[in-house]
Amino acid sequence: MNLRMTGLTAVVVFTVLLPLAATTDVTRTVRPAEPRADAKVGAGLPTVSGTDGSATEDPVTDGTPVAGDTAGDTAGAGAGDTAGGDAVERTAERCGPEVVSPEGIEAQTCVLTEGRDTWARTAYRNTSGGELRAVLSLMGPRGRTVLTHCVAAVTDEPATCQTPREPSRGTRAEYTAIVEFAASPTPSSGDNGEDIGPLLLRSGSNS
Repeated sequence: MNLRMTGLTAVVVFTVLLPLAATTDVTRTVRPAEPRADAKVGAGLPTVSGTDGSATEDPVTDGTPVAGDTAGDTAGAGAGDTAGGDAVERTAERCGPEVVSPEGIEAQTCVLTEGRDTWARTAYRNTSGGELRAVLSLMGPRGRTVLTHCVAAVTDEPATCQTPREPSRGTRAEYTAIVEFAASPTPSSGDNGEDIGPLLLRSGSNS
């Protein structure tokens, strides 16, 4: 009798402990899932930033076209402002042809107007091998003439010589600009610096 009771008691105890053991195993299996989920988020950030396919879903990347649209609007506004400024302060010019001398002098002379001002300008390049003197004349209505003396140094780069601006006294067509390039006087010639050498090139706004 005691043996039977002992056996039944052992069976009951084993039956009660078996579900507890199974429950404990399930709990141990589920618990590690939480830290693994946290680790996936941290490890995934570098992958998204370094993958082209994932980068298209990045909010920063999605916002790039918006920034481009804003830049386009800014450029358009700037162009409009520039156009408006040109309408007020645009410089108009009337130029003659570019002329070249055998000595290596190139020049083009223009009459310019901006607002109420008119002046003359010559763009030149002096590859003659020596310093030159340039006399630029702006001839306007009623016989008015403005003279400017420039020293044209030897250079392969374009340079300019221009007269001072003066209030316009007529239309641009009533003005004429002419420049004359001549060799600088030599010290042995005894010139006082006011005279110049032989004429090498003449360029005009109407020629």
